[in-house]
Amino acid sequence: MKDFAQLIKTFDNTNKTNIKVQALADYFRAADDKDKVWTIAILSHRRPPRPINTTLLREWAAELANIPLWLFEESYHIVGDLAETIALVVPKKEKSANKSLTRFLEEMLALKQKSEEEKKKYLFDNWQRMDYHERFVFTKLITGGFRIGVSQKLMTRALSKATGIDEDILAYKLMGNWNPNTITFQALVLEERESDFLSKPYPFYLAYALDGEVEGLGNVKDWSVEHKWDGIRAQVIIRNNELFVWSRGEELVTDKYPEFEKFVGIIPNGTVLDGEILPYPNGKIGSFNELQTRIGRKTISKSLLQKTPVVLKAYDLLEWQGTDIRQKPYFERRELLEKLHGEVVESEISPILSERMRFDSWAAVVKERERSREKRSEGLMLKHNDSPYLVGRKKGDWWKWKVDPLTIDAVLTYAMRGHGRRSNLFTDYTFALWKENENGERELVTFAKAYSGLTDAEFREMDAWIKKNTLERFGPVRSVTPHHVFEIAFEGIALSKRHKSGVATRFPRILRWRKDKKIEEANSINDILQMIK
Repeated sequence: MKDFAQLIKTFDNTNKTNIKVQALADYFRAADDKDKVWTIAILSHRRPPRPINTTLLREWAAELANIPLWLFEESYHIVGDLAETIALVVPKKEKSANKSLTRFLEEMLALKQKSEEEKKKYLFDNWQRMDYHERFVFTKLITGGFRIGVSQKLMTRALSKATGIDEDILAYKLMGNWNPNTITFQALVLEERESDFLSKPYPFYLAYALDGEVEGLGNVKDWSVEHKWDGIRAQVIIRNNELFVWSRGEELVTDKYPEFEKFVGIIPNGTVLDGEILPYPNGKIGSFNELQTRIGRKTISKSLLQKTPVVLKAYDLLEWQGTDIRQKPYFERRELLEKLHGEVVESEISPILSERMRFDSWAAVVKERERSREKRSEGLMLKHNDSPYLVGRKKGDWWKWKVDPLTIDAVLTYAMRGHGRRSNLFTDYTFALWKENENGERELVTFAKAYSGLTDAEFREMDAWIKKNTLERFGPVRSVTPHHVFEIAFEGIALSKRHKSGVATRFPRILRWRKDKKIEEANSINDILQMIK
């Protein structure tokens, strides 16, 4: 554990990627094999379930530090991170314990079934035997919120440096549904068994947002254009008469989409499709809000299947006849995909092909982008005809070109402290729009929250104003005098019964501070409802 905590300390003290890679590679060379597996799991978001809720963590940390809970809570709001707050306030009193990372994690797994008194004793015994960085890491693992600025790609690069195994091969090995509590380092990283790869997806190829004029991409005839669908990116695998559906988050979700079971027997074995899972009520593409009713459900009822059926919008072919074809040019993979689709198109259960469009001018591409919302897409994907299917996010061959966001002017009504370097400022805002009540009077109704889009100077200015114009306090949240108008941008909007406003927005953020507008000029709920098509 001490070595792992020292590794996290190194990460915390630098922003330089090469230093992080070298530190992690050195750790992988020296660490125990079991600790290596758990480190890989932690850095690829396979953390053990949280054994203790954060309310108890806060109460017990305050008790051990011998401070009132209100003082701990105020400190927490200033620091902005629970594990860091606990690491700061709890004193070290006992002799250090020399347990491995694996030992701690095995204890945490067993802790979930224990009584509150046993959990409290376990925390007290360990918190007091640790220095600041050990206590910080230990508490992060307990909370299950381990984010340390190290991507899985960086971790894979370091592991490649330590083992000599190619990064792409490692990225492939580390995908899938493996259990760090049972698998060995030898089986996970060093061995290669054909049976292990039956259900394995390929690492996803991700596009960069277009960062210049589209004409800068060169000859338009070298590019293919597709719509960027707003669903769940997935790979659908058919091997050995079995179906496997993987989300981009490396979650096996086969049982969530029983519609795809009928692909077996229709689509030949040795096929891997890359595409988008989309809601498809009444034979038309629905909204992401509708798709969310399927996400996270443990069981999918017949009524939900009927209300929100889904389809696979396929746009790439990664494996064909059992052969990895990712190195073939995009246009060749598409031709094979179109050939496959043509053979199964007569079936009602075939995947839907995402149209590959080609244009004679960039002006025509621009016009097609303007039709995106009409086609229920987020914009366009631009793919070079000669591009292979790479691993991760690469610049050059695949670009996403989203439509301009929807915007509306809203009034600031609530504020909360931010996190990290903004933990001492009120930077998380809640916004409202006008709505006519039963008495015919206008009132402000909350519709969205946002915490990005202003400059540091604007956040500081807003923070000072909020502190002087607070109406009420609700724990860390303050209601403020309605006075400031902000232009809010968002990617999409849908009707929602869960929100008082009746609408739910996707990816809301602040576009600009409208100091030129009075709150009476802000938009209404009716205005935003007009944006729903």
